[in-house]
Amino acid sequence: MSVVTAAKIQTISQAADPKKAIFDAVGDLSKEVILWDLVLIGTYIRPEKTSGGIIRPRENIEEDTYQSKSGLVLKFGIDVVDPVYNEGDWVVYSIKDGWSLTVNGTPCRLIPYDRIRMKVSDPSVVF
Repeated sequence: MSVVTAAKIQTISQAADPKKAIFDAVGDLSKEVILWDLVLIGTYIRPEKTSGGIIRPRENIEEDTYQSKSGLVLKFGIDVVDPVYNEGDWVVYSIKDGWSLTVNGTPCRLIPYDRIRMKVSDPSVVF
């Protein structure tokens, strides 16, 4: 894993507000174009410290980039019309339905619009 990606994963896992941390880590996407019906989703990284006070090891945190099934909608593809969720919403998907990539060193996925299964208010309810 690249140093930039590892640092951003660590920052997201330590953030009090994971939504803001993902948006900040990805940066400005205004000039990027997502094609077809794909949706760019920032991968949810669970907190470094559990609710019981246990500090998760770095390897466990990095595993979220591959195993997380929830994420933050960052941008819609040009063919998505009248979405039922918005940029900034947390959504749930199957990890096999998308393509993993990093955007500005931040773990993301490109998921077809019709493969997003659920909108949630809290991404930690699904793992």
